[in-house]
Amino acid sequence: MLRAAAVAAASGLLLAGCSSKGSGDEAKPPRAKPSAGSSGAPTASPTARGFTPDPKKAPRDAADAKRLALAIVAGPDDWGPDFVKRAPFLSAPGSWPVLDANCEWEIGTLPRSVLFSVTAYSEIPAVGGKGPLRVAATVTVHRTVADADWEMAETLEEPLRCPDQELRQGERITGLQSLGVPYGADENLDTLMEHGSYLADAFKGAQPYSWYQMRIGQVSVAAVVKGAPGRTEAEGKAALIRVSGTMQERAKNQLGAQS
Repeated sequence: MLRAAAVAAASGLLLAGCSSKGSGDEAKPPRAKPSAGSSGAPTASPTARGFTPDPKKAPRDAADAKRLALAIVAGPDDWGPDFVKRAPFLSAPGSWPVLDANCEWEIGTLPRSVLFSVTAYSEIPAVGGKGPLRVAATVTVHRTVADADWEMAETLEEPLRCPDQELRQGERITGLQSLGVPYGADENLDTLMEHGSYLADAFKGAQPYSWYQMRIGQVSVAAVVKGAPGRTEAEGKAALIRVSGTMQERAKNQLGAQS
């Protein structure tokens, strides 16, 4: 069952105030702090009300992590009936987005703390004078729960360091803001949201951008929507909330949740 409090909070925040933050064509996972000397053994840290991962079902290597991530990541059917796959549909294996000192995104390599990460790209194509509504879903499988929590924390801090970011030539986001929701006695981050404005040379005016991310054990799932001319903000946010809930539920099922 979806965590009602998180979904309600996300719905209220997103539908009431979130603009957009876009990673261009990339749904960028947050940066993970390398687990220097960590054992890699997963813990049974609770990450949602009534949910504890089964340590016996935690991925132990890259092959396990890949299987898990591909079983969770959302495709076009999960976003809605009008969405289709973009080309390419999946991110390049081993790639990892990095926000550099100039607040520009570049492609790096997977950090040691990550077993596997994948992004799936979908869209509603441009039609009838409306621009393409582009979305992406990312699943990142970390070696440990602590690594996943570092990823969440560093993502939360990115807008403080870089409220304006260049996604790629001709695309940028401005006025980024973030909000994190901790859970549990250890105050580990369970949910975070970002919003800002997306600007592109391809169209006039700022468009909304929304990002929503959750941590379930050693797995983080994220979804992003970039607005487009002729598309309503509510349309994108409703899809974002739906996909986030779907991936959370899949992650719980795959990790063998113990209620």
